[in-house]
Amino acid sequence: MGSASSRVTASLERTPLDDGTNVQKVILFFHCQPGKGSELLDILSVALVETRAYDGCVSVGSFVDADRPDSIVLYEEWDTRAQNEKYMTWRLETGLVEMLEPILASPLEVHYLEPHPV
Repeated sequence: MGSASSRVTASLERTPLDDGTNVQKVILFFHCQPGKGSELLDILSVALVETRAYDGCVSVGSFVDADRPDSIVLYEEWDTRAQNEKYMTWRLETGLVEMLEPILASPLEVHYLEPHPV
């Protein structure tokens, strides 16, 4: 998936966040083929054990869209963006992202969050 790959190799700068922490917050959106959301959750139940043990991972939460059960969201916190990007590169190299392609209806979306003073 070129989209995820280009995000992984993006800038490695760390942005301090205004919630009292310096953790990098990341949201991943998985839009699955109809009826494939549960299959993704089964894969994630194993994969996220490795994610949570990966260097720099602070936490990972998984969510299912209440109105679209084939849309899965991960909310992650990492010590630094660079550590998350290293992890994402590892996931690309080990084939997990490629393995998900038949399940996904659209490319994986990765969003790095920065605070806004509104």
